[in-house]
Amino acid sequence: MNKIRFGILTYGKVAHLHAQALQAIPELELVSVWGRDREKREQFAETYNIKAFDDISKMIRTAQVDAVLVASPHPQHVEHSLEALEAGAHVLIEKPMALHTNDCDRIIETAQRVNRIVGVISQRRWYPAVQRIRRAIDEGKLGKPMIAQVTMLGWRDEAYYRSDPWRGSWTGEGGGVLVNQAPHQLDLLQWFMGPVTEVFAYWDNINHPYIEVEDTALALVRFASGGMANILVSNSQKPGIYAKVHIHGSSGASVGVQTDGGAMFVAGLSKVTEPPINDIWTIPGEENKLQQWTQDDNQFFKSIDATTYFHGLQFKDFAEAIALNRPPLVDGLEGRKTIALIEAIYKSGREHRPVSL
Repeated sequence: MNKIRFGILTYGKVAHLHAQALQAIPELELVSVWGRDREKREQFAETYNIKAFDDISKMIRTAQVDAVLVASPHPQHVEHSLEALEAGAHVLIEKPMALHTNDCDRIIETAQRVNRIVGVISQRRWYPAVQRIRRAIDEGKLGKPMIAQVTMLGWRDEAYYRSDPWRGSWTGEGGGVLVNQAPHQLDLLQWFMGPVTEVFAYWDNINHPYIEVEDTALALVRFASGGMANILVSNSQKPGIYAKVHIHGSSGASVGVQTDGGAMFVAGLSKVTEPPINDIWTIPGEENKLQQWTQDDNQFFKSIDATTYFHGLQFKDFAEAIALNRPPLVDGLEGRKTIALIEAIYKSGREHRPVSL
């Protein structure tokens, strides 16, 4: 496979994480960055020894870019993705894919029309502990997944929200914990449980008076399979406790993953400090594997840079999808599912009623 040439759109905190992950993969080549602020884009380009551009289409043509990584603020994802697709590049979008399902649809439809591939960052799917759950479901070891729990108890302080002018506002960020921190766990929920059909939710700002958006959301969810879930996501617990996804099957067996532990990871400001582990596993005959898996995952965690390693696995999958002309594991349709769920949670909270998808 020839090297896939990547460009990055914008130069913020998460863009640095992606640049480091891209440059660590031999099959990929980071060649360019785009941004409107000349000083910032030139500084970013110098840091990674790449070229800087102020025009997305020109960057794609001149630098012979195969794919772009969209790392701009959330409300700009759709604009930048569409421009890159029209210019001929495949597009990998930092979560959330967009802020509304109609914008997701515009991206997906444009990609289909110009014969390009779209993916959405959800690197936690590649965690070994997450992969074990997916295999257990696929092999029928839970029976039918019927009950799920998503619990994310994190913290973001005032300094975090002041670190970029777009954070914490409806116009600049498009939402709070739901659109910024929770998409990873919501993606796993739907990957494990299948399509959502109905949502009832509440959301509020508990202890962040200096932002406009929600710092906490709760929801009850129904799935097309007949399964149910409850969701609790919050940025109101100092210093941050954990994020977990648990699945309970019709067989009575339960499995779970703690995707994040301790102080919550902040892109560009901190590193992943605890390994993702399976914290529940009651499949008959496999109960004793939990201790060994925890040891294995801890050892593996020590051997990698977990802040960038799993992004790298997703980048490899995306590059292979381009080379083989197949969908990536997390394509535009998968990214849209998370936005549809978030959109329904917001609508239910505003209108105080169940919302059908």
